[in-house]
Amino acid sequence: MSSTVQGSEIWVVKVGSSLVTAEGQGLNDTLIDRWVGDIVKLLSRGIRVVLVSSGAVAEGMARLGLMERPKSIAQLQAAAAVGQMGLIQHYQTSFDQHKVKTAQVLLTDSDLSARDRYLNARNTLINLLALGVVPIVNENDTVVTDEIRFGDNDRLAARVANLLDATRLVLMTDQPGLFEQDPRVNSTAQIIPMIAASDTLLDSVAGEGGKWGRGGMISKVQAARIAARSGCQTSICSGTEPNILNAIMDGETPGTLIHADKPIIGARKQWLSSLTSSGVLRVDAGAAKALLGGGKSLLAVGITAIEGEFGQGALVSCKGPTGQEICRGLTNYASNELLKIRGKNTQAIESELGFAVDEEVIHCDDMWLVS
Repeated sequence: MSSTVQGSEIWVVKVGSSLVTAEGQGLNDTLIDRWVGDIVKLLSRGIRVVLVSSGAVAEGMARLGLMERPKSIAQLQAAAAVGQMGLIQHYQTSFDQHKVKTAQVLLTDSDLSARDRYLNARNTLINLLALGVVPIVNENDTVVTDEIRFGDNDRLAARVANLLDATRLVLMTDQPGLFEQDPRVNSTAQIIPMIAASDTLLDSVAGEGGKWGRGGMISKVQAARIAARSGCQTSICSGTEPNILNAIMDGETPGTLIHADKPIIGARKQWLSSLTSSGVLRVDAGAAKALLGGGKSLLAVGITAIEGEFGQGALVSCKGPTGQEICRGLTNYASNELLKIRGKNTQAIESELGFAVDEEVIHCDDMWLVS
Protein backbone atom coordinates (compact mmCIF):
# COMPACT_ATOMS: atom_id res chain seq x y z
CA MET A 1 0.00 0.00 0.00
CA SER A 2 1.42 3.42 -0.94
CA SER A 3 1.43 6.14 1.69
CA THR A 4 2.18 8.96 -0.77
CA VAL A 5 -0.15 11.90 -0.33
CA GLN A 6 -1.45 13.93 -3.25
CA GLY A 7 -2.26 17.65 -3.27
CA SER A 8 -5.50 19.55 -2.63
CA GLU A 9 -6.24 17.68 0.57
CA ILE A 10 -7.15 18.50 4.15
CA TRP A 11 -4.83 17.43 6.94
CA VAL A 12 -5.55 17.60 10.66
CA VAL A 13 -2.36 17.98 12.70
CA LYS A 14 -2.50 17.51 16.47
CA VAL A 15 0.25 18.38 18.95
CA GLY A 16 0.15 17.29 22.58
CA SER A 17 0.62 19.14 25.84
CA SER A 18 4.00 17.64 26.71
CA LEU A 19 5.39 18.93 23.40
CA VAL A 20 3.71 22.34 23.40
CA THR A 21 4.70 23.13 26.97
CA ALA A 22 8.04 21.30 27.31
CA GLU A 23 6.71 18.92 29.97
CA GLY A 24 4.89 21.70 31.79
CA GLN A 25 7.75 24.21 31.87
CA GLY A 26 5.95 26.79 29.72
CA LEU A 27 5.47 27.15 25.98
CA ASN A 28 8.16 25.49 23.87
CA ASP A 29 8.77 28.41 21.54
CA THR A 30 11.29 26.57 19.38
CA LEU A 31 9.04 23.62 18.61
CA ILE A 32 5.95 25.76 18.03
CA ASP A 33 7.83 27.91 15.52
CA ARG A 34 9.15 24.77 13.80
CA TRP A 35 5.64 23.27 13.47
CA VAL A 36 4.32 26.52 12.09
CA GLY A 37 7.09 26.58 9.49
CA ASP A 38 6.31 23.00 8.49
CA ILE A 39 2.59 23.76 8.18
CA VAL A 40 3.34 26.78 5.99
CA LYS A 41 5.33 24.47 3.69
CA LEU A 42 2.31 22.17 3.45
CA LEU A 43 0.12 25.14 2.57
CA SER A 44 2.51 26.06 -0.23
CA ARG A 45 2.10 22.52 -1.59
CA GLY A 46 -1.69 22.73 -1.75
CA ILE A 47 -2.51 21.02 1.55
CA ARG A 48 -5.10 22.74 3.73
CA VAL A 49 -4.33 22.29 7.41
CA VAL A 50 -6.30 22.35 10.65
CA LEU A 51 -4.09 22.49 13.74
CA VAL A 52 -5.45 20.89 16.91
CA SER A 53 -3.30 22.03 19.79
CA SER A 54 -3.32 20.91 23.38
CA GLY A 55 -1.50 22.92 25.99
CA ALA A 56 -3.94 25.50 27.40
CA VAL A 57 -4.26 23.78 30.77
CA ALA A 58 -0.56 22.91 30.96
CA GLU A 59 0.45 26.46 30.00
CA GLY A 60 -1.96 27.83 32.59
CA MET A 61 -0.45 25.54 35.21
CA ALA A 62 3.01 26.86 34.36
CA ARG A 63 1.83 30.47 34.54
CA LEU A 64 0.05 29.86 37.84
CA GLY A 65 2.94 27.90 39.33
CA LEU A 66 0.92 24.68 39.76
CA MET A 67 3.09 21.55 39.95
CA GLU A 68 0.27 18.99 39.69
CA ARG A 69 -2.61 18.90 37.22
CA PRO A 70 -5.78 20.13 39.00
CA LYS A 71 -8.39 17.47 39.70
CA SER A 72 -11.50 19.65 39.91
CA ILE A 73 -13.29 20.92 36.82
CA ALA A 74 -13.34 24.48 38.18
CA GLN A 75 -9.56 24.54 38.66
CA LEU A 76 -8.98 23.03 35.24
CA GLN A 77 -11.22 25.70 33.70
CA ALA A 78 -9.30 28.45 35.48
CA ALA A 79 -5.95 27.06 34.31
CA ALA A 80 -7.27 26.74 30.75
CA ALA A 81 -8.54 30.32 30.73
CA VAL A 82 -5.11 31.61 31.79
CA GLY A 83 -3.14 29.34 29.47
CA GLN A 84 -5.27 29.74 26.34
CA MET A 85 -4.29 33.40 26.08
CA GLY A 86 -0.58 32.69 25.81
CA LEU A 87 -1.04 29.63 23.62
CA ILE A 88 -3.08 31.27 20.87
CA GLN A 89 -1.04 34.47 21.03
CA HIS A 90 2.16 32.59 20.30
CA TYR A 91 0.65 30.68 17.39
CA GLN A 92 -0.70 33.89 15.88
CA THR A 93 2.66 35.66 16.24
CA SER A 94 4.49 32.74 14.66
CA PHE A 95 2.09 32.42 11.70
CA ASP A 96 2.20 36.22 11.22
CA GLN A 97 5.89 35.90 10.35
CA HIS A 98 4.79 33.88 7.31
CA LYS A 99 1.84 36.19 6.54
CA VAL A 100 -0.63 33.37 7.25
CA LYS A 101 -3.89 34.13 9.03
CA THR A 102 -5.18 31.97 11.86
CA ALA A 103 -8.51 31.51 13.63
CA GLN A 104 -9.23 30.17 17.09
CA VAL A 105 -11.95 27.50 17.22
CA LEU A 106 -12.98 26.11 20.62
CA LEU A 107 -15.26 23.06 20.63
CA THR A 108 -17.01 20.82 23.12
CA ASP A 109 -18.31 17.31 22.61
CA SER A 110 -21.87 18.62 22.49
CA ASP A 111 -20.94 20.89 19.57
CA LEU A 112 -20.27 17.80 17.46
CA SER A 113 -23.09 15.71 18.94
CA ALA A 114 -25.96 18.06 18.05
CA ARG A 115 -26.58 17.73 14.31
CA ASP A 116 -27.17 21.45 13.66
CA ARG A 117 -24.04 22.52 15.56
CA TYR A 118 -22.06 19.74 13.89
CA LEU A 119 -23.00 21.14 10.48
CA ASN A 120 -22.30 24.71 11.61
CA ALA A 121 -18.83 23.69 12.81
CA ARG A 122 -18.17 21.95 9.49
CA ASN A 123 -19.30 24.97 7.44
CA THR A 124 -17.21 27.37 9.52
CA LEU A 125 -14.04 25.29 9.23
CA ILE A 126 -14.50 24.70 5.49
CA ASN A 127 -14.94 28.41 4.87
CA LEU A 128 -11.88 29.27 6.94
CA LEU A 129 -9.80 26.78 4.93
CA ALA A 130 -11.17 28.20 1.67
CA LEU A 131 -9.97 31.63 2.80
CA GLY A 132 -6.46 30.30 3.35
CA VAL A 133 -6.79 30.53 7.13
CA VAL A 134 -5.30 27.92 9.49
CA PRO A 135 -7.92 27.08 12.14
CA ILE A 136 -6.37 26.36 15.54
CA VAL A 137 -8.73 24.04 17.37
CA ASN A 138 -8.81 23.16 21.05
CA GLU A 139 -11.36 21.76 23.43
CA ASN A 140 -13.25 24.57 25.16
CA ASP A 141 -11.84 23.73 28.59
CA THR A 142 -13.17 26.93 30.15
CA VAL A 143 -16.77 25.75 29.87
CA VAL A 144 -16.39 21.98 29.60
CA THR A 145 -17.92 19.62 32.16
CA ASP A 146 -17.45 15.90 32.77
CA GLU A 147 -20.51 15.16 30.63
CA ILE A 148 -19.35 17.00 27.50
CA ARG A 149 -15.59 16.41 27.66
CA PHE A 150 -13.87 14.90 24.62
CA GLY A 151 -11.48 13.19 27.00
CA ASP A 152 -8.38 14.27 25.11
CA ASN A 153 -7.47 16.17 21.98
CA ASP A 154 -6.59 12.99 20.07
CA ARG A 155 -10.28 12.13 19.95
CA LEU A 156 -11.15 15.74 19.16
CA ALA A 157 -8.67 15.75 16.26
CA ALA A 158 -10.12 12.50 14.91
CA ARG A 159 -13.65 13.85 15.01
CA VAL A 160 -12.53 17.01 13.23
CA ALA A 161 -10.90 14.78 10.59
CA ASN A 162 -14.25 12.99 10.11
CA LEU A 163 -16.06 16.31 10.07
CA LEU A 164 -13.96 17.61 7.18
CA ASP A 165 -13.36 14.33 5.30
CA ALA A 166 -9.65 14.85 5.91
CA THR A 167 -7.24 12.49 4.20
CA ARG A 168 -4.55 12.54 6.88
CA LEU A 169 -4.54 12.82 10.66
CA VAL A 170 -1.09 13.47 12.12
CA LEU A 171 -0.73 12.88 15.87
CA MET A 172 2.58 14.38 16.94
CA THR A 173 3.85 13.11 20.26
CA ASP A 174 7.00 12.92 22.38
CA GLN A 175 7.55 9.34 21.13
CA PRO A 176 8.90 8.39 17.68
CA GLY A 177 5.88 6.19 17.00
CA LEU A 178 3.91 3.21 18.25
CA PHE A 179 6.13 0.40 19.54
CA GLU A 180 5.38 -3.32 19.40
CA GLN A 181 6.29 -3.42 23.13
CA ASP A 182 6.70 -0.79 25.84
CA PRO A 183 10.17 0.74 25.16
CA ARG A 184 10.41 1.75 28.83
CA VAL A 185 10.36 -1.93 29.74
CA ASN A 186 12.08 -3.43 26.69
CA SER A 187 14.85 -1.24 25.28
CA THR A 188 15.00 -3.37 22.10
CA ALA A 189 11.32 -2.84 21.25
CA GLN A 190 10.75 -1.93 17.60
CA ILE A 191 8.43 0.70 16.12
CA ILE A 192 5.46 -0.62 14.12
CA PRO A 193 5.90 1.17 10.76
CA MET A 194 2.46 0.37 9.30
CA ILE A 195 -0.65 -1.39 10.60
CA ALA A 196 -4.36 -1.59 9.78
CA ALA A 197 -6.79 0.26 12.03
CA SER A 198 -8.73 -2.93 12.71
CA ASP A 199 -5.65 -4.98 13.68
CA THR A 200 -6.12 -6.35 17.22
CA LEU A 201 -2.38 -5.95 17.85
CA LEU A 202 -3.09 -2.27 18.46
CA ASP A 203 -5.11 -3.14 21.56
CA SER A 204 -2.14 -4.82 23.21
CA VAL A 205 0.58 -2.29 22.43
CA ALA A 206 -1.01 1.02 23.46
CA GLY A 207 0.04 2.57 26.79
CA GLU A 208 -1.09 5.33 29.14
CA GLY A 209 -0.13 9.01 28.78
CA GLY A 210 1.94 11.31 30.95
CA LYS A 211 0.90 13.72 33.69
CA TRP A 212 0.72 16.85 31.52
CA GLY A 213 -1.78 15.52 29.00
CA ARG A 214 -4.89 13.37 29.15
CA GLY A 215 -4.00 11.17 26.20
CA GLY A 216 -1.52 8.37 25.58
CA MET A 217 -1.02 5.73 22.94
CA ILE A 218 -4.40 4.26 23.90
CA SER A 219 -6.15 7.47 22.93
CA LYS A 220 -4.10 7.72 19.74
CA VAL A 221 -5.15 4.23 18.66
CA GLN A 222 -8.77 5.09 19.45
CA ALA A 223 -8.42 8.31 17.46
CA ALA A 224 -6.94 6.46 14.49
CA ARG A 225 -9.90 4.10 14.47
CA ILE A 226 -12.35 7.00 14.60
CA ALA A 227 -10.53 8.71 11.72
CA ALA A 228 -10.52 5.47 9.72
CA ARG A 229 -14.33 5.53 9.54
CA SER A 230 -14.06 8.30 6.95
CA GLY A 231 -11.08 6.71 5.19
CA CYS A 232 -8.54 8.98 6.90
CA GLN A 233 -4.99 7.65 7.36
CA THR A 234 -3.32 8.37 10.71
CA SER A 235 0.37 9.02 11.32
CA ILE A 236 1.71 8.81 14.89
CA CYS A 237 5.14 10.42 14.91
CA SER A 238 7.64 12.49 16.84
CA GLY A 239 6.86 16.17 17.16
CA THR A 240 10.52 16.99 17.74
CA GLU A 241 11.78 15.65 14.41
CA PRO A 242 12.43 18.46 11.91
CA ASN A 243 10.39 18.67 8.71
CA ILE A 244 8.37 15.57 9.60
CA LEU A 245 5.12 16.81 8.04
CA ASN A 246 6.73 17.31 4.66
CA ALA A 247 8.46 13.93 4.96
CA ILE A 248 4.99 12.38 5.26
CA MET A 249 3.85 14.47 2.30
CA ASP A 250 6.75 13.06 0.27
CA GLY A 251 5.58 9.50 0.91
CA GLU A 252 7.91 8.60 3.75
CA THR A 253 6.50 6.78 6.78
CA PRO A 254 8.17 8.23 9.87
CA GLY A 255 6.70 6.80 13.05
CA THR A 256 3.62 4.61 12.63
CA LEU A 257 1.06 4.76 9.84
CA ILE A 258 -2.37 3.38 10.83
CA HIS A 259 -4.30 2.95 7.63
CA ALA A 260 -8.05 2.70 7.14
CA ASP A 261 -8.94 -0.82 6.03
CA LYS A 262 -12.73 -0.89 6.07
CA PRO A 263 -15.34 0.66 3.75
CA ILE A 264 -15.90 4.38 4.28
CA ILE A 265 -19.20 5.22 5.93
CA GLY A 266 -21.29 8.20 4.84
CA ALA A 267 -21.25 11.61 6.53
CA ARG A 268 -24.44 11.04 8.52
CA LYS A 269 -23.25 7.61 9.67
CA GLN A 270 -19.92 9.15 10.68
CA TRP A 271 -21.79 11.63 12.84
CA LEU A 272 -23.85 8.83 14.38
CA SER A 273 -20.70 6.81 15.07
CA SER A 274 -19.23 9.71 17.05
CA LEU A 275 -22.14 10.03 19.49
CA THR A 276 -22.13 8.67 23.03
CA SER A 277 -24.62 5.92 23.76
CA SER A 278 -27.41 6.73 26.24
CA GLY A 279 -28.61 3.15 26.70
CA VAL A 280 -28.64 -0.41 25.42
CA LEU A 281 -31.26 -2.42 23.53
CA ARG A 282 -30.81 -6.18 23.75
CA VAL A 283 -32.10 -7.98 20.67
CA ASP A 284 -32.84 -11.62 19.89
CA ALA A 285 -30.96 -13.81 17.42
CA GLY A 286 -33.37 -13.09 14.56
CA ALA A 287 -33.07 -9.34 14.92
CA ALA A 288 -29.30 -9.59 15.33
CA LYS A 289 -29.02 -11.53 12.06
CA ALA A 290 -31.23 -9.04 10.22
CA LEU A 291 -29.24 -6.05 11.52
CA LEU A 292 -25.88 -7.62 10.72
CA GLY A 293 -27.07 -8.23 7.17
CA GLY A 294 -27.38 -4.47 6.67
CA GLY A 295 -30.22 -2.34 5.34
CA LYS A 296 -32.72 -3.54 7.95
CA SER A 297 -34.44 -1.42 10.59
CA LEU A 298 -34.96 -2.54 14.18
CA LEU A 299 -38.53 -3.42 15.15
CA ALA A 300 -39.92 -3.70 18.66
CA VAL A 301 -40.64 -7.40 18.23
CA GLY A 302 -36.90 -8.16 18.17
CA ILE A 303 -36.07 -6.35 21.41
CA THR A 304 -35.67 -8.51 24.53
CA ALA A 305 -34.44 -5.99 27.13
CA ILE A 306 -33.78 -2.27 27.68
CA GLU A 307 -30.92 -0.87 29.77
CA GLY A 308 -30.71 2.75 30.90
CA GLU A 309 -33.09 5.68 30.79
CA PHE A 310 -33.27 7.83 27.67
CA GLY A 311 -35.68 9.94 25.68
CA GLN A 312 -36.95 9.82 22.12
CA GLY A 313 -34.19 10.62 19.63
CA ALA A 314 -31.37 9.42 21.89
CA LEU A 315 -28.52 7.36 20.50
CA VAL A 316 -28.61 3.80 21.83
CA SER A 317 -26.48 0.72 21.37
CA CYS A 318 -27.97 -2.58 20.11
CA LYS A 319 -26.43 -5.79 21.39
CA GLY A 320 -27.11 -9.37 20.38
CA PRO A 321 -27.73 -12.43 22.57
CA THR A 322 -23.99 -12.93 23.16
CA GLY A 323 -23.44 -9.31 24.23
CA GLN A 324 -21.77 -8.33 20.97
CA GLU A 325 -22.47 -4.72 19.97
CA ILE A 326 -24.11 -4.79 16.55
CA CYS A 327 -25.07 -1.22 15.83
CA ARG A 328 -25.92 2.18 17.23
CA GLY A 329 -28.80 4.38 16.20
CA LEU A 330 -31.36 7.02 17.07
CA THR A 331 -34.40 5.59 18.78
CA ASN A 332 -37.92 6.68 17.89
CA TYR A 333 -39.18 5.72 21.35
CA ALA A 334 -38.15 6.62 24.90
CA SER A 335 -36.94 3.89 27.27
CA ASN A 336 -40.19 3.85 29.29
CA GLU A 337 -42.14 3.32 26.07
CA LEU A 338 -39.83 0.56 24.89
CA LEU A 339 -40.30 -1.29 28.17
CA LYS A 340 -43.99 -1.58 27.26
CA ILE A 341 -43.63 -2.56 23.60
CA ARG A 342 -40.49 -4.76 23.55
CA GLY A 343 -41.17 -8.12 22.00
CA LYS A 344 -44.47 -6.94 20.51
CA ASN A 345 -45.36 -6.75 16.85
CA THR A 346 -46.09 -3.49 15.06
CA GLN A 347 -49.88 -3.84 15.35
CA ALA A 348 -49.64 -4.10 19.14
CA ILE A 349 -47.65 -0.89 19.63
CA GLU A 350 -50.55 1.54 19.20
CA SER A 351 -52.86 -0.47 21.45
CA GLU A 352 -50.16 -0.64 24.12
CA LEU A 353 -49.12 3.02 24.04
CA GLY A 354 -52.24 4.64 22.62
CA PHE A 355 -50.17 5.98 19.74
CA ALA A 356 -47.49 4.86 17.28
CA VAL A 357 -44.61 7.22 16.56
CA ASP A 358 -43.11 4.99 13.91
CA GLU A 359 -43.15 1.39 12.76
CA GLU A 360 -39.40 1.11 13.38
CA VAL A 361 -37.73 1.58 16.75
CA ILE A 362 -34.53 2.50 14.88
CA HIS A 363 -34.73 3.20 11.15
CA CYS A 364 -31.83 1.89 9.06
CA ASP A 365 -31.09 5.45 7.87
CA ASP A 366 -30.47 6.44 11.50
CA MET A 367 -28.26 3.44 12.25
CA TRP A 368 -24.52 2.75 12.15
CA LEU A 369 -23.30 -0.84 12.03
CA VAL A 370 -20.44 -1.38 14.47
CA SER A 371 -19.65 -4.98 13.55
